[in-house]
Amino acid sequence: MRRVYSETGYVALITVLVVGAAATAIALALLLGGTDSQRSTLIEQQSAQARSLANACAEEAMQQIHDNIAYAGSNTLTLGQGGCTYSVTVQTGTTRSITVSGTIGNVVRKIQAYATIGSTSISITSWQEVG
Repeated sequence: MRRVYSETGYVALITVLVVGAAATAIALALLLGGTDSQRSTLIEQQSAQARSLANACAEEAMQQIHDNIAYAGSNTLTLGQGGCTYSVTVQTGTTRSITVSGTIGNVVRKIQAYATIGSTSISITSWQEVG
């Protein structure tokens, strides 16, 4: 009795394995790309929110100076899902330095501003985002 072996199934099996591995690699690449895109979008949103919080805190500091031109101090505010801190220091008799930090999650945005107190008004001489 003689046995006959058929090898025609091996080519089809190897083809299925190669195509399956390629499809898995493509699907994994697409999933990882989507995850990175979502993470980037979240960080951009948090950055914009942190900047808005910093601006709100700076405005609050300006209001404190408006209400009391001798104001020098700091405060922390919690707004929405984040918070901000501000510090007002006296530079000269009429100049105030305002340092602000807004935080959402792990994203922090900072503002440094300078205000000059006039006889009837307060003017911003500098307002910039820092490091």
